[in-house]
Amino acid sequence: MALTATIYKANLTLSDMDRGYYATHSLTLAQHPSETLERMMLRIVAFALHASETLSFTRGLSADDEPELWQKNYADEIELWVELGEPDEKRLKKACSRSEQVALYSYGGRASEVWWSQIENKLARLDKLSVFRIDFDALQALAAIAERSMQLTATIQDGQLWLANDAQNILIAPLRLK
Repeated sequence: MALTATIYKANLTLSDMDRGYYATHSLTLAQHPSETLERMMLRIVAFALHASETLSFTRGLSADDEPELWQKNYADEIELWVELGEPDEKRLKKACSRSEQVALYSYGGRASEVWWSQIENKLARLDKLSVFRIDFDALQALAAIAERSMQLTATIQDGQLWLANDAQNILIAPLRLK
């Protein structure tokens, strides 16, 4: 019997003071059977950091030719492609050719550092690509607050994200690598 996705719902109230964007988004996330809670919560973080009315989750792990999130314009052109993890150079080149901007969030702790040291020079010429590392301890703290139904508040200022529920407030400070 095949495993099915676990559905999570998050009501995200966002105050992005860096961009002057204030909104509430009702998010539905399907956690793939092979996906960790840390990775799923990173999808919420990435959404908060790039939130807009046209940003949406894709089929993610279930589709090889789609990112985790994308923002499309009315002509169905991809304006923003958001990746998670440590993809290979070929995938990132493809993303840069299909989108106006690509954001990658690496999160694997020590494995992320090793991956970056091996691929940094290869990605230097991809002008559309921005790469960030997310502290794995912060993601573990986010995974601890994950619930099937969540009320979350996100505040972004000076490039830092504070994500809170009614009991905890967790700092996510993306480290810009490229």
